[in-house]
Amino acid sequence: MVDQRLTVAPMDDFATWEPVLRLLLAEQPQTHGARPRRVAGRIGRGGWSLALTRRVPPPGRAAQMEDVQEEFDAVERVQSALADAGVDDVSFTARIQPDGRTELRLLGPSPAVEPGIGTPHPGALILVDGALPEPWRRLPEPVRGAARAPSADLEVLERTLRERLPHAVGATEEEIAAAEARLGVALPDELKALYRVTRARWEDLGEDHEAAERQCVAVGCELFDLDSLYIADASSRHCRWEFAAMEAVDTPPDARVQGLVGSPGWIAFGDNGGGDRLAVDLTPGPRGHTGQVIMLSHEESAGAELIADSLTDMVLGRPCAERGGPRGQRPPLVARVNIASLKSVRAAAHNGLEVLSIGVWDGPPFSLAPVTGLPRLRTLTAYPGTLADPLEITQLTGLEFLQLGPEEWRVLLDAGAVPRSLSAAAVVVHGDRDPLPVVALVNEILALWDRPRIIQTVLEGHLAPPV
Repeated sequence: MVDQRLTVAPMDDFATWEPVLRLLLAEQPQTHGARPRRVAGRIGRGGWSLALTRRVPPPGRAAQMEDVQEEFDAVERVQSALADAGVDDVSFTARIQPDGRTELRLLGPSPAVEPGIGTPHPGALILVDGALPEPWRRLPEPVRGAARAPSADLEVLERTLRERLPHAVGATEEEIAAAEARLGVALPDELKALYRVTRARWEDLGEDHEAAERQCVAVGCELFDLDSLYIADASSRHCRWEFAAMEAVDTPPDARVQGLVGSPGWIAFGDNGGGDRLAVDLTPGPRGHTGQVIMLSHEESAGAELIADSLTDMVLGRPCAERGGPRGQRPPLVARVNIASLKSVRAAAHNGLEVLSIGVWDGPPFSLAPVTGLPRLRTLTAYPGTLADPLEITQLTGLEFLQLGPEEWRVLLDAGAVPRSLSAAAVVVHGDRDPLPVVALVNEILALWDRPRIIQTVLEGHLAPPV
């Protein structure tokens, strides 16, 4: 582990952290004799995770700011120091002696480590700079013979919109051309016809909310202006590595929409009012149409749903006769083995398997022999204690993401058997474990790829008993 003091004074001033430490210490049970107490947490510029019990308001009264004012003030003090230091997120752990002597250790940051979620422990380790999970690298397949839907009708579309929006201000050809140049793709004819009727700028509506609502009803969505159009490619759907590695995408032969995280041919042009984006699809599935309208759910990281065969259909309110999607019985690309799902690794094994997740299990640990040699297996996550022999992982030669407990990682490290095919990894920790041994383990893994380690900054102070 690397010991290093951060250079910005407020950040490495014990007094900056003292109010937070006092709040956490007050939650700790008193110890007898000379036993020290340990507290830990995480504070970022956008949120924090601290083991504090919130005050319950009296019956009949909602929670008020004053109920959490002390916590808010203590955290804000640290957040201001983080902002001054240009640091987004830091976890910490402190060892407090009975006489008040305190050793505080700040853990991080490292550009190669994602912050943990609700825990002081590290998140995913990015072992290869800029690496992305396989679904985020997947590009659309060319579909021969893809054509515009028969229902696409430029004349009907424009006439309908002008009847519904007689006072709308349309975009000029120069404005449309500028949007195309910014996006690097030609807008489909239906989308250009729509914007020739209304360019959907707020100032054109005279800040009239009712006019904006009428436009939404007329078009069928909250329409973006030309400057807000964007390509809904994979980069537009950010997802943490440990979640993204668990995704799998697939395009069956009868699919209307390609199974993708994103596509350079998905032009997002509106919102359904609930955070889901609507896009014109220029890279349809084998049975889809060029220019069909799809929806990208804000609750999902991959895939899209067919809404209408054409923009004309969407505006006219004609439902899609067949939404389309995976049909038939296909073995799952993502398999979960645990007490509530599959009961064996063998039951999960097939040549198309990409992701194997072994969760909570109350039986004997599993052998990985049934999945050895599977050509597409790229992700393995295993709950601590569920593997009979962690060294069997060496036979899984195509792994790009591996998540294990500290003990399983220790076995691989001691044997020099950490798979070098990995692009990212994670150490899963359950319960109130000391972060320091976990950080040391993480730094060992990072060192194998010569990636930036988690910095450890040691601060010393004294938490005198409150007067």
